[in-house]
Amino acid sequence: MNQTVTKKHYIFFIGETLPKPEAHLVQSTNAANGAANLGYSTVLVYPETKPKPQNLINLLRPFQPKNTPIELIKYYNLHDRLKVSPLPMLWPIDRIQHKFADSNTIACKYYLPFHILPTTKLVHSRNWNFVKAAIKNGVPAIYEHHHHEDKQFEPEIINHPLFQIAVTVVDTIRESMIKNGMPPDKVIKLHNGFNHLFMQRQPEKAAEWRRKLLQNQRSHLVVYAGALQQFKGIDILIDVASQMPSVQFVCAGGKPTEVQHYEQLASQKQVPNITFLGYILHHELASLLQAADILAHPHCLGAAATFTSPLKLFDYFASGTPIVATKIPSLIEFKNTKAIAAWCEPDNPIKFAESLQRVLATHPRKVEGYADSVEFVQQFSWENRAAKILSYVDKSLLPPLII
Repeated sequence: MNQTVTKKHYIFFIGETLPKPEAHLVQSTNAANGAANLGYSTVLVYPETKPKPQNLINLLRPFQPKNTPIELIKYYNLHDRLKVSPLPMLWPIDRIQHKFADSNTIACKYYLPFHILPTTKLVHSRNWNFVKAAIKNGVPAIYEHHHHEDKQFEPEIINHPLFQIAVTVVDTIRESMIKNGMPPDKVIKLHNGFNHLFMQRQPEKAAEWRRKLLQNQRSHLVVYAGALQQFKGIDILIDVASQMPSVQFVCAGGKPTEVQHYEQLASQKQVPNITFLGYILHHELASLLQAADILAHPHCLGAAATFTSPLKLFDYFASGTPIVATKIPSLIEFKNTKAIAAWCEPDNPIKFAESLQRVLATHPRKVEGYADSVEFVQQFSWENRAAKILSYVDKSLLPPLII
């Protein structure tokens, strides 16, 4: 049988069980979704650890691409072209600390060469071990790397002809990758993307959010969506809320323990006008962003500000809602766009509150959103990003289009 027919899959490997409310998982799942929407036979592969015994057939034939479960579709706002193939993991894998009881080891040493390899044309992952395993087994690979890491890349991998390209999201990470041995011509900086759902107007759902969240005679809504961590500026946002008691602040995202921590902190500081919703499914988040008068991006300075991926910024743009952002290195290239209504210095709740007040006065809420923002973000779709990455892949190594 013709090899290009049998080797058809574009594999995106994630080394964690899904779903989880993590930004890097939102990024990875949406990157795979974008490739699938281009017409490639894209399969999202990840370990599946279950407390109950695995079906014997699943263990004998572990790589079985299937339609994406509705749970994942809603959780990450995926589409029906993307397939998934959870890899069954037996007990005690991932339950004891040992190299050979680690799901990533099982995926790289067993599932990839014996089950995934025969029909795989191209691999794409943020998991370096899986990328190495693919290349050692004769499969071309793309590597995503989004954080600083003080570790040298193995020359035999990065100089291998099957190692196609490494992708990062900010110049500072690209520079550190080159410092760690990555050839400059094999690493590109490419922003993350936005999901098209965030651009679709949902006025009824947005109105319902406003009815639900605007209480105690407050007339304006400021929304933050993202991780609940100090360096993201959440502590600052609480201080900002304390200065603007007539405005309702809402944070969407975070783990339950983080939500509890910040609810306690807001209570201790006697700030009643900030609410923590926890993780919001992406099919619900879009209407929340459209419900806001302003979207907040209150990031702090520090090491993270040099590499943090502005993942939520593109969804912010797509919503058409005015944005107030802090001046941090990873956002500096967007400084001159009209899509951001105001900039202010980081780590300064007084200045951030002043910026919010100014934008509330100059940018009244529009149900249809602001056109500058929506038009600007068009270039950053996940599909455009996938196409750009694949333009660096040798044409003979590309998976075939199936539509």
